[in-house]
Amino acid sequence: MTLPPALYLFPSLNPPHKTIAFHKYLVLLITFLAYASFHASRKPPSIVKSVLGPNIQLNSSLAESNAVSLESNSSSTDTGWAPFNASDGTRRLGELDLAFLLSYSIGMYFAGHVGDRIDLRLFLVSGMMGSGILTIAFGLGYWFNVHFLGFFLGVQILCGLFQSIGWPCVVAVVGNWFGKAKRGFIMGVWNSHTSVGNIVGSVAASALLEYGWGWSFVVPGVLVILVGFLVFFFLVVSPEDTGLELPTQEIEMSQEVDGEENAEKVESEETGLIRSESESDSLAAIGFLEAWRLPGVAPFAFCLFFSKLVAYTFLYWLPFYIRNTAIAGVHLSHKTAGNLSTIFDIGGVFGGVLAGYISDLIGARAVTSTVFLSLSIPALIIYRVYGSVSMVTNIVLMFLSGLLVNGPYSLITTAVAADLGTQDAIKGNSRALATVTAIIDGTGSAGAALGPLLAGYISTIGWNSVFAMLIISILLAIMFLIRVVRTEIRG
Repeated sequence: MTLPPALYLFPSLNPPHKTIAFHKYLVLLITFLAYASFHASRKPPSIVKSVLGPNIQLNSSLAESNAVSLESNSSSTDTGWAPFNASDGTRRLGELDLAFLLSYSIGMYFAGHVGDRIDLRLFLVSGMMGSGILTIAFGLGYWFNVHFLGFFLGVQILCGLFQSIGWPCVVAVVGNWFGKAKRGFIMGVWNSHTSVGNIVGSVAASALLEYGWGWSFVVPGVLVILVGFLVFFFLVVSPEDTGLELPTQEIEMSQEVDGEENAEKVESEETGLIRSESESDSLAAIGFLEAWRLPGVAPFAFCLFFSKLVAYTFLYWLPFYIRNTAIAGVHLSHKTAGNLSTIFDIGGVFGGVLAGYISDLIGARAVTSTVFLSLSIPALIIYRVYGSVSMVTNIVLMFLSGLLVNGPYSLITTAVAADLGTQDAIKGNSRALATVTAIIDGTGSAGAALGPLLAGYISTIGWNSVFAMLIISILLAIMFLIRVVRTEIRG
């Protein structure tokens, strides 16, 4: 691995001038900003759905009069944008989501495999630059008056491939610096970058709609590129790259029964990092199928498939749902609906932190995830039934739904993935974390691709059917964790 240029340009950042604690905080900050920018660039498609898609017919005169005042800041793009403004426009918008998320899911498996074998910093930067350029390219379709569905599908496919690079890289880097001690809480706080990025993307895209929907893509795309430069100049991939010694080290000897291996494992009480002095173990990247066979990987991967299906259905369709659903008899504007949808992400921030803290406290990730998933079922039912009563009721129930839906999703993609990627079964292999992370999140992303697509088709039948689909998905997610929950309770 190569050191970032900033450590050469600014010698004060180099050891012994800075402690390992300084670098840990710096890594958390940079990776937080990196993945927040990724998510900010994913949010515009959900915000512009109501602008690109078919017109919404307001049925009552009361709704029409109220909507006029709320639409004062809307642009003339309410007429829709071909080819998405036809009667089957919602299905085509769902196909756009599928194009992005399916390529993202497939790319994730390859990204994790590659990430364990090359410089994570440069790999992450390449993903950010490609994502930024392609997000901008989507927005340019507005000024170049592009109405060819193939163009938008192609951009989304390529963007999904570049975006897939991000998650395995940032989790592997954070996993290099932080061990299992308080990992759930630390990563719960750190993983709020997902919701923060969604909020920033929603607010920016909504605010820019009045100037033309293209700006809703261009600005987040530029943001990803700018943060990519920050990553290139400052991100340090692992403590070993700085030459820092981990303090308070405890050495324990482990010897195989057959006498073929005698390895020293070094564990830091401060960081929880485990390193083997057997070079063959630490340098050999784990195989893809071998990673699948690690204990706990498959159950959590398939659980995340359904958990992420639910989370990403909200990510891509919640602003559209709010725009189509009268709240206290009023249909909100595109901008207001986009801003209101951020409440779900704010709830997700608290859900991720709370799930991480509880899982650290009781030492049971699967039990925590199952409890959150179980509680999310009545929360979604209540939100669907009573969310339209008043604005206050909608906000409270949306916040609660976001907390319970995103809590287990956040926990599994961070602390659980890091735990499984550094478990004892790997025997000190330091190059397995990105592969295991990619398997778990890649499988989850396949569900994320399916959810928005199904929502696009099922919403034509009715939103009650969409919520029924989400509840069934949550029940399936719980089923995959039952055996792990039993093991944790017995332990």
